[in-house]
Amino acid sequence: MVRCSAALLTAFDSWTVMLRPPRLIHLTLSLAAAGRQRHHPPQSIRQLLFSCTQTRTKCASRTASVTPKHTSLWFPQYQALAACSDLASQEYSLIYAFPAIRGLRALSRLKLMQTGVTAALLPTVYYFYLQGQASVTLLTYTTGIAAFAAVMLYAISHYIRRVVGMMYLDSTQCTLKVSHLSFWGHRRDVYLPVSDVMTLGDAGDSPGEPILRLKRYSCSDTLYFFPRLGRVVDKHGFEKVFGTLTR
Repeated sequence: MVRCSAALLTAFDSWTVMLRPPRLIHLTLSLAAAGRQRHHPPQSIRQLLFSCTQTRTKCASRTASVTPKHTSLWFPQYQALAACSDLASQEYSLIYAFPAIRGLRALSRLKLMQTGVTAALLPTVYYFYLQGQASVTLLTYTTGIAAFAAVMLYAISHYIRRVVGMMYLDSTQCTLKVSHLSFWGHRRDVYLPVSDVMTLGDAGDSPGEPILRLKRYSCSDTLYFFPRLGRVVDKHGFEKVFGTLTR
């Protein structure tokens, strides 16, 4: 009885397959073939996967080897900050000082305060003028004072920022640290190679002049210092940078 049932089921399956449409039969055979080859991909696919794996491995190794060598090209600001921090950590000895730099700093901040106050008063004066509570004379006077304060602030800051307050020389006498004021009256330190600093003769100054220029070979920026009003603390180090002080 069991054998007869199995034979009937086999015959029924064969008749079912024969009654299916041709497209359905083709799809069934394709799925069956794909199921058999699921764990054994074709040779072309395996070669493609192998080549992609090798390419990724080469790219990763190339990136790992290039990144530390060319960091300065991709992130130059980080290298510049690191160089400045290294220079700032060195020990320096004072060779020149200008005591009047404190007065210039107070003057610079005073001009900033004056310009800020006059600029803050302008909207109030204009408001009262539009309301008819201020005259044209007051409006003109206030505007003129604000404009004059802004012009004087720019002119004074332009020259105060170029006055050298202090100069230092490192222990190897290869780096010159120059301190001057910023636009806001804060101290700003600049590190210069001694080989890039012009001597007094190359800058066109004589040692007896009251105002001398600190110039560089690599750029046209100019700073000013006053040996007579200031103090040359280390004469040997000063002459190492700028040459002799005597005619």
